[in-house]
Amino acid sequence: MIRVSGVSKSYGYVQPLKLISLDWSEGEVLGLVGASGSGKSTLLRIIAGFMPPDSGTITIDDVTVNDPAILVPPNDRGVSMVFQSPELWPHMTVSENIRFTLLDRSKPLQDQRIDELLRLAGLAEHRDRLPGQLSGGEARRVSILRALAPARRYVLMDEPLVNMDLELKAEIHRLIKAEARGRGVLYVTHDAEELEGFAGRVLHLRGGAVDG
Repeated sequence: MIRVSGVSKSYGYVQPLKLISLDWSEGEVLGLVGASGSGKSTLLRIIAGFMPPDSGTITIDDVTVNDPAILVPPNDRGVSMVFQSPELWPHMTVSENIRFTLLDRSKPLQDQRIDELLRLAGLAEHRDRLPGQLSGGEARRVSILRALAPARRYVLMDEPLVNMDLELKAEIHRLIKAEARGRGVLYVTHDAEELEGFAGRVLHLRGGAVDG
C-alpha cells in the first residue's frame, strides 16, 4: 500500500496541496480527477520522489519515504511514473529507452520483455528509431512502455492520454489496461470519462483538498 498523510505543498503564495491524505493498494486502480493547475502533477511528483513536500508523510509498503527528516530517492521507491510529455532520451533508440529500465535482468530477458511490449503497442517495426523519428502518439506509447517495462508494483500516471484524438486514446488505454493489471495505479486526469471501466475508485482534487 502507498499511503499519503497530511501532505502540503506551496509555491510562494499559492498552495496547490493542503493536507492531502489518500491511500491505495497493490492491484487497485485509483483515479484522481482535477482541473488544470489543481496540483495533480505536483502530488505525483512528490509521491515519486522528484520533489519534497512542505509537510506530511508518505509510506510505501510500510516504509517511510517522505517525512521532515527522510527523502528516499525516486529509484529506490519501487514506483514507475508516466509523465504528461514523453520524456524520452533523444540519443537512444526506442528499444534502448525501454532497455534502460531493465538493466537488472539478463540480456535475453531484456530482449524478451522489449519484444513483448513493442508487439503489444504495435511498435515492433520502430524499435531502432530515435525519438525524433516518432510521431507524438508513438512517442507517448514508448514512454508508457518504458514506465511499465520493469513491472514495478506501483505506477503513477500523469494525464497519459492528454491531447490525443479519440482513436489514439482508445488504443493507448487498451495498452495501459493490459500492462497495468494487478499493479497499484494512481491515474490522474482532468477528464473523468477516461476512468470509466478502469478505476475502481475515483477521487476529486479541488481547492487543494481531496474528496470522493
